[in-house]
Amino acid sequence: MTFRPRRSVLYMPGSNARALEKAKTLPADCLILDLEDAVAPDAKETARDQVAAAVRQGGYGPREVIIRINGLTTPWGEDDLKAAAAANPDAILIPKVSALQDLAGIEGMLQQAGAAPDLALWAMMETPLAMLNAGTIAAASTDTCPRLAAFVMGTNDLAKETGARLVEGRAPMLPWLMTCLAAARAYRLDILDGVYNDFGNAEGFAAECRQGVELGMNGKTLIHPKQIEPCNAAFSATAEEVERARAIIAAFDLPENANKGTIQLDGRMVERLHADMARRTVAIADAIAARAS
Repeated sequence: MTFRPRRSVLYMPGSNARALEKAKTLPADCLILDLEDAVAPDAKETARDQVAAAVRQGGYGPREVIIRINGLTTPWGEDDLKAAAAANPDAILIPKVSALQDLAGIEGMLQQAGAAPDLALWAMMETPLAMLNAGTIAAASTDTCPRLAAFVMGTNDLAKETGARLVEGRAPMLPWLMTCLAAARAYRLDILDGVYNDFGNAEGFAAECRQGVELGMNGKTLIHPKQIEPCNAAFSATAEEVERARAIIAAFDLPENANKGTIQLDGRMVERLHADMARRTVAIADAIAARAS
């Protein structure tokens, strides 16, 4: 199995040239160069040009680079999509994806813009309709939108659109987070947790990272560089967990266990599905280690 770590996913304002340069030195797994929420209307075109130039120039090393465009119904969205496709980032993030039709036609636009075949699309899940249509949107990856590779939770917009409060523990958000996670997993998409707004609250941020791990998220979107390292730590398996995973794999690889669905290991019953989970744990750990080397 091959995995690309997406533990820490940092938003960077596309209108800030200094931030775009600084991003090349940050230990984030992924960088979202933002043309949407972080950019004022009178700076949209400047941000587009700066981000496209920065991506073409490169220098981001192993970091995955994503451009978030403005919505295609806005005055800037179509030009953003064309410029992003020409710049050839790793992915383009589409905001306000609420239904299947929001993805329809994008493939044709990308082909006309000369997009690379491996250019991926990520979808912001941030509206009430997106929560109701999560399964249909995820299913687009099998036909309508084969470039679709990940969901990104937009919890601030969800709170705004629904009136739900962003409280400790996120009880109002949990049904929507899990609905989108189930849809993503059903169609083998990655899913990234929403941002934590109080970047000065290290304890609260750590708790929300732990919750994201427990929910099954691949990683978390971030708003400040100081959140990167604790996020990476939270979404990385511990040395003990990796060692345990390797032991499970080794046990099932023994010839005498080749046809067994369940074995006993260190006094515990272990099923073959645990070996599959262990292989994923090891593959992710190896990918993280390779990125750091």
